[in-house]
Amino acid sequence: MKQFYELLKREKKIIIGLMSGTSADGIDGAIVEIEGSGTDTRAVLIAFETVSFPDGVRDRILACCQTETGTVDAICELNFYLGHLFAETVKLLLQNAGMTASDITLIGSHGQTIQHLPPRATLQIGEPAVIAHETGIPTIADFRVADMAAGGQGAPLIAYPDYLLFRSRTETVGLLNIGGIANITVLPVNCGLQDVNASDTGPGNMVIDAAVENLTQGTQRYDAEGALAASGTISGTLLDTWLTHPFFSKEPPKTTGRETFGLAFARRCLADCREYGLDDAAIYATVTELTVQSIVGYLDRFVHDKLDRLYVSGGGTLNLTLMQRLTAALPGTHVAPIDCTGIPADAKEAVAFAILANETLHGQTGNVPAATGASVRKILGKWVCP
Repeated sequence: MKQFYELLKREKKIIIGLMSGTSADGIDGAIVEIEGSGTDTRAVLIAFETVSFPDGVRDRILACCQTETGTVDAICELNFYLGHLFAETVKLLLQNAGMTASDITLIGSHGQTIQHLPPRATLQIGEPAVIAHETGIPTIADFRVADMAAGGQGAPLIAYPDYLLFRSRTETVGLLNIGGIANITVLPVNCGLQDVNASDTGPGNMVIDAAVENLTQGTQRYDAEGALAASGTISGTLLDTWLTHPFFSKEPPKTTGRETFGLAFARRCLADCREYGLDDAAIYATVTELTVQSIVGYLDRFVHDKLDRLYVSGGGTLNLTLMQRLTAALPGTHVAPIDCTGIPADAKEAVAFAILANETLHGQTGNVPAATGASVRKILGKWVCP
């Protein structure tokens, strides 16, 4: 506890945020200088790295996400192994930034989601005790469970950092993250926390990536710049069929993951495409449009304010076809990668978990019940000393 209070007394906190998303392709790490807390929070990104997983790790993660292959021993071993990889990411960040562990106040680690079954349970692995021990830096992790203990979905936790950093007195601002799953935060003009609208919208890159990996026999894992989808013709019939999935019409708060839109869903989509005689380009175009229309559909159904600006983060920003289709589907909204705000698109969620760790350090709540469905606001995360 003495160490806790010593850290709290620092006027400026240097916090490392760590994140591995549902795409399971690597670890995002951000070093963030933070002053204040709550609505007085000021955050400046100092350094950022994305570290790809070693060969075979993504396959191990995806296997642990599947009921048939996610054995207890495999998950236990992967939990500790990912802890080592998260620690190595911290060391690389510090080395490249010319910093040492003594410069860092603490680490906020989201970990790697293996199962997310709201509102019953969730599991993120990447053992924080290993991270803290190997780096010598206090670590806060396991952010989702406190919200779920209070009856929430445990997501989207990004909503609170979005509110702290991007609320505007003059514009309605949307923050869209397109990772494996897409999630959005909508901040109405001059909003209070109770006005924040945030939710998962459905698949982001997950179905696209699965289609690419399947159709290229594993030689490609994603549609680089959206080139594969660019020349394809969208099947409106199939798109309409897929959009009848009950998740899309379900009232928020709601969250989803690989359990709903993972490999089994992607295989059904591919089977539908083959039944309708779609060529590969048309398949890529149609699954890409599924992401676009599920986002637009969420806004049409559940958001009453027209967006003035939509800042997009995550790997989806690199898919130019996806970004062009999204822009075309939202006339009158300025759509742009979040890079224009000074935060790289791949860094945003890592920055968010640094901010959430800072809130926990200050004894402040970090969830948004209007977005997650929790009965009360909660202090998030578990503290691990080195």
